[in-house]
Amino acid sequence: MTLAERLADVDARIADAARSAGRDPAGITRIVVTKFHPLSLIEQLHALGVGDVGENRQQELTAKRAAQAEAPHEDLSLRWHFIGQAQTKKARAIRSAADVVHSIDRDRIADALDRAAEPGDAPLDVLLQLNLTDDPDRGGIALDGLLPLAEHVVAACPTLRLRGIMAVAPLDEPPASAFARLADASARLRTIVPDAEWISAGMSGDFTEAIAAGATHLRIGSAITGARPVRD
Repeated sequence: MTLAERLADVDARIADAARSAGRDPAGITRIVVTKFHPLSLIEQLHALGVGDVGENRQQELTAKRAAQAEAPHEDLSLRWHFIGQAQTKKARAIRSAADVVHSIDRDRIADALDRAAEPGDAPLDVLLQLNLTDDPDRGGIALDGLLPLAEHVVAACPTLRLRGIMAVAPLDEPPASAFARLADASARLRTIVPDAEWISAGMSGDFTEAIAAGATHLRIGSAITGARPVRD
């Protein structure tokens, strides 16, 4: 299949899943994850109507945005999502390159991103990453820390705009049950931040289950882009 065919196929499946869940497909944002792919592929995606792309690594995000700023790429109208694990030492670079950060999981990351704001910067859209496993080494905040983290972002990070919650489904559990817990956590979050309505969940192998659980933002890579290039 060509890139256009893969994109059309995924979009059709998103629409079918949304209708099956009684939802309007227009309420779901499809983020194409372009990890390891060149800017030329992103240009092709943009020509096909893609407006949201995601990157896992700060260095790659920074490099691609810098390349976009050079002619003839400056006319790409894209929203760049940082979806990887954030580090405090890279907060300034992430803030300067990302329009949305999906992976805030501790106060220190939120504080570093807030301090990285330059005068006149627009608020940075952020999501809190929830760990859906019992493994403390996995990315994300435990459920009992979710609301305290949200309260900290709202009270202490004025340049951040809390938009919702993000998670990755565990490998050892059916995604539907994991995403149901995420939906419950989202409802808890909205008790203190009512407009934090975004739920970032679902990747190439489980986005239909994520849609059924209320996901508003899907992070889809290889199902659209094809296999990732081999890195040295």
